[in-house]
Amino acid sequence: MAENNPLKVHNLRPAPGAKTAKTRVGRGEASKGKTAGRGTKGTKARYQVPERFEGGQMPLHMRLPKLKGFKNPAHKQFQVVNLDKLAALYPQGGEVTVADLVAKGAVRKNELVKVLGQGEISVALTVTVDSVSGSAKEKITAAGGSVTELI
Repeated sequence: MAENNPLKVHNLRPAPGAKTAKTRVGRGEASKGKTAGRGTKGTKARYQVPERFEGGQMPLHMRLPKLKGFKNPAHKQFQVVNLDKLAALYPQGGEVTVADLVAKGAVRKNELVKVLGQGEISVALTVTVDSVSGSAKEKITAAGGSVTELI
């Protein structure tokens, strides 16, 4: 770098020869003219064939079977909270709501919540969530708690 040209962001440029122009083929004999890198004659020299074309053989996407089944429009996607997680979050027992679980970081907001029965619970909980599994309901009521389902 010269003294009068300090190294600054507005003075940076690629090294000479680092950037080369794209080769424009088929623009005269001197620069890949005539066949333009396609060889001589034949289908590939004359026009473009799709890569998926298999020469008339039944194409792969038509040989494979169609997708079966359907998407159930009534399907509900729940966020799952197990009893062992509730036992860790509420060691003294108390009231469990969706808003409280969101505040504690156990679930995301604006999504349905379902309590499942994995783990044990020994404190009384008042659970008010969108859905509760049968085993979770049994364990919560056996521990002296109550369950309210919103759906």
